[in-house]
Amino acid sequence: MLTEPLAPTAAAQFLSSPHGARLARRFAVRCLEGWGHPSASDVSCTVALVVGELAANAVQHGRVPGRDFGVRLMLDRTAGLVRAEVSDAATDKRPPLATPVTPPEGESGRGLLLVDVLAERWGWEPRQPVGKTVWAECALVSTA
Repeated sequence: MLTEPLAPTAAAQFLSSPHGARLARRFAVRCLEGWGHPSASDVSCTVALVVGELAANAVQHGRVPGRDFGVRLMLDRTAGLVRAEVSDAATDKRPPLATPVTPPEGESGRGLLLVDVLAERWGWEPRQPVGKTVWAECALVSTA
């Protein structure tokens, strides 16, 4: 009997800092390159932006002193999706709904709006023993 190989998965931990968020975005690009999606491809750019926004939120809103945040990427060719998960240690803050609460001239506060537009779907779930995971699923785009 033939079985489907496990979907490629990659995970890493990053320092909960702006530099860590930048590294998480680069990590996403490298993973997608390894899975056959060049850095300039639509899927790579989309996933990198989504991971960057979720990582920035983890740093700004989910930071717990002394704790890193984690990123996990999963490629599901059968479903045609890349799932990006960003986990932090904060348990008291859940992500807000993706509604604009920032003045038009504001320079921040739109991360989840971008995720909502770019991802097929997104959400969050509690993480054991502490924290939460915010995830987003992005459609694969042909690299041909």
